Amino acid sequence: MKLHSWDAVRMEALNESASRRVIHSERMTTARIYLKKGAVVPRHSHENEQLSHILSGSLRFEFPGRVLTASAGDVVEIPSHEPHRVEALEDSLAMDVFQPVREDWVRGDDAYLRNPSEP
Repeated sequence: MKLHSWDAVRMEALNESASRRVIHSERMTTARIYLKKGAVVPRHSHENEQLSHILSGSLRFEFPGRVLTASAGDVVEIPSHEPHRVEALEDSLAMDVFQPVREDWVRGDDAYLRNPSEP
């Protein structure tokens, strides 16, 4: 058993409008994602199931054939391999939970977050 404090977890700048703090357990990853208004997480997919808890602000999630706007207090469930794009409609904080561990994040193989190619 471990106790983690978000304040003690290193803040990682991904690009000029997005940063995160990440905790990996044996079988899960959780992260606090900080997005400035207008920040975009480009369309991507991953094997992980994802729950995105919106703690503050508002995010637009775009899926094939569907758009969801989520605000503080909402939780967006994203199935494995579901393509999605996210745009911050205002300064926002989300806590994302992934299962299994985001191995691409462990390896640093997440260039789509670090150098987004779309506006």
